[in-house]
Amino acid sequence: MRTPRRSTLALAAAATLASTGSAYVGARNLLSGQADQARQIIPKSWDIPPRADGVYTPGGGPVERWFRGVPFDLHLMVFGDSTATGYGCTTADEVPGVLLARGLADRSGKRIRLSTKAIVGATSRGLSGQIDAMFVAGPPPDAAAILIGANDITKPNGIGPSARRLGRAVRRLRDSGAVVVVGTCPDFGVIKAIPQPLRWVARSRGLRLARAQAVAVRAAGGVPVPFSDLLAPHFYKAPEVLFSPDMFHPSAAGYELAAKQLLPALCNSLGEFIPGLPEDEALESRSADGASLLSRVGGLSRFWRRSTGVPAPIVVPAG
Repeated sequence: MRTPRRSTLALAAAATLASTGSAYVGARNLLSGQADQARQIIPKSWDIPPRADGVYTPGGGPVERWFRGVPFDLHLMVFGDSTATGYGCTTADEVPGVLLARGLADRSGKRIRLSTKAIVGATSRGLSGQIDAMFVAGPPPDAAAILIGANDITKPNGIGPSARRLGRAVRRLRDSGAVVVVGTCPDFGVIKAIPQPLRWVARSRGLRLARAQAVAVRAAGGVPVPFSDLLAPHFYKAPEVLFSPDMFHPSAAGYELAAKQLLPALCNSLGEFIPGLPEDEALESRSADGASLLSRVGGLSRFWRRSTGVPAPIVVPAG
């Protein structure tokens, strides 16, 4: 008995949907299993990062504990997640906020007060609370550095909402009179503790978030610094040097590398130009981004060539 053509087409369509659904479920199960595997390999963040809030002076020297009445010329505040706190560092002088404060002091000749509001494990959802805490504690800072995005990918939170929350945080800080520099979402492709293909999928989402963050930060009056473009090549080359023992958070050398990219943008935003600094350069976009989960899983090799395509305010040699 011959099946009518319309019925044949319907059966073929049903079979295609069933096979596509099976592929989707299979990919989802694979990625879920790999996420569980990564959680077992990467230890949870239980340690307390070094804290060294206080006043930093030109020429180095020990930090001066700040209390009401201690003079300072410029107040720097750091917001964000574990990378903003310096998780993985063993001493206070390795923390990115301290590196920025000492760098600003040396380049400006001013006394820099450092305050840290960042929290280990924070996502973009937590930025509003950190800024609320800032207003409760006292007057807003002169400058702010935000490092956020990685936990929005691991949770996972939506890319658009995460970028918009970051934009609102930047706008609140800008409205208070602070200049704002943001280190956008890092490149998950460098984290080999995350198995493939989950690492590729995380990298793709991270790059999309970094692009969306850059747009939101600029629209709010801040300066985005594309960590995935500026830092990833060095992490690919020397992971044993730039990662801490958990192979997820940066080491002291990794944080120093990040601070070297943030500091010139921060100085330019404050008007404290570094002598001999090159003119602003832009990084070229190398590729567009894929859309669906299945297309990402199917075209994994392309992700290694992708960047955020976000113009860097200043490109500084890492060496």
